[in-house]
Amino acid sequence: MIRRTKIVATLGPACADPKILDRMMEAGLDVVRLNFSHGSAQDHIDRAELVRALARTRGRAVGVLVDLQGPKIRIGKFKDGRITLAKGDIFILDAACPLGDQTRVGLDYKELPNDVKRGVTLLLDDGRIELWVEEVRGTEIVCKVVQGGVLSNNKGINRKGGGLSAAALTEKDVEDIKTAAALNADYLAVSFPRSGADMRQARELLRAAGGKSQLVAKIERTEAIEHLEEILEASDAIMVARGDLGVEVGDAAVPALQKRMIRMALERNKVVITATQMMESMISSPIPTRAEVSDVANAVLDGTDAVMLSAETAAGQFPVEAVQAMDRVCLEAEKEAESVFSGAARLDHSFLRPDEAIAMSAVFTSVHLNIKAIAALTESGNTCLWMSRLSTGVPVYALTPEVQTRRKVTLFRGVYPINLQTASKERDALLAEAEEELRRRGAVRDGDLILLTIGEPIGQPGGTNTMKIVRVGDSKKT
Repeated sequence: MIRRTKIVATLGPACADPKILDRMMEAGLDVVRLNFSHGSAQDHIDRAELVRALARTRGRAVGVLVDLQGPKIRIGKFKDGRITLAKGDIFILDAACPLGDQTRVGLDYKELPNDVKRGVTLLLDDGRIELWVEEVRGTEIVCKVVQGGVLSNNKGINRKGGGLSAAALTEKDVEDIKTAAALNADYLAVSFPRSGADMRQARELLRAAGGKSQLVAKIERTEAIEHLEEILEASDAIMVARGDLGVEVGDAAVPALQKRMIRMALERNKVVITATQMMESMISSPIPTRAEVSDVANAVLDGTDAVMLSAETAAGQFPVEAVQAMDRVCLEAEKEAESVFSGAARLDHSFLRPDEAIAMSAVFTSVHLNIKAIAALTESGNTCLWMSRLSTGVPVYALTPEVQTRRKVTLFRGVYPINLQTASKERDALLAEAEEELRRRGAVRDGDLILLTIGEPIGQPGGTNTMKIVRVGDSKKT
């Protein structure tokens, strides 16, 4: 059984050794995440080059996702590194404080006093510390501790219910977009977007820098939920970033929001990644908890394109085992996943392009004619994206000479890139080569039905306009 759900893994010190990274690829890694909150531009460029070199050695494509840091809404540092707050304490967040102590701490985000007033709840360190704002005095936010605990340097700040005005793209992000373009990232994730305008700005900056990345909107603000439709419209993909989102909207609201976001993304032909704490215990344990297994499985059953590992592979003790665990859980969940394709699926949908109509026709036919595989000869990968939006269980092979397209489809559920280099411009010859390539890989055998899609004239992006059904081996009989 071939796994349909894709695995994204974050790179970091735990997998800096090329041998470890290679083993992660062997375990099933599809896309790497470069977290631009840490490391230099050159560090990330070197890592991307290493990933691609290892992937070439294995004869496969691995996508590269650059994740922008976004606005640093954090406290500053303490003189002694940390303090302990008790319920009822008065504690001051002071934008003018250079070094914190037991009574106050500084702010990286100097505009915070302008964003809050009496009665606002601030959540620090992913909600572990809860502060109630009593008053704002110039640069000082005077708070009463509602939930105490240990507070250490540079912990994040969220406003319960959202409402912080920090722009999604900082000066650092603008420079990092140029780095993403330079390393030819396949995906660019924008942190904390509030609206479609934030995504459109990121796309303009990326294109101006010469980048061709697909844009991922990380949904982690209350405002992003309120503007989800327009964010989806302005993006190529979304990430269900459950950490900060859970702090802002409340942890109990996240599961239903996750299901809603996955459904909306699929309906709008967008890619969706489910992320945050999916196998958190594997930072220090060789096996996941049963709750984590259920969490990953539920995301798969909901139809997510990809599941993501963060600290588990970036800083954990068992990066290879984390990928292996994700792989086996996804495979097992997919055995139970029901097809969401019915006879009436999308029959009320008006297609705007011939290639989209061909893609949906191919999926419909594959379900009703016992097709073993779909072979899409593609330049842009769009046909494969549309095919992947409906879960049929029929594998879609993206056969293309375009390296950018092969890396792009590594994030599409149930789509598998194949490098098909050919000098032929004749349709039947190309289709015969595609059939032979699938047979060579063991994807099909004599007697199987396969469905092939192609565009004419050959080599025209977005030009898929032909669908053909063949029985493997029949061409050898004539």
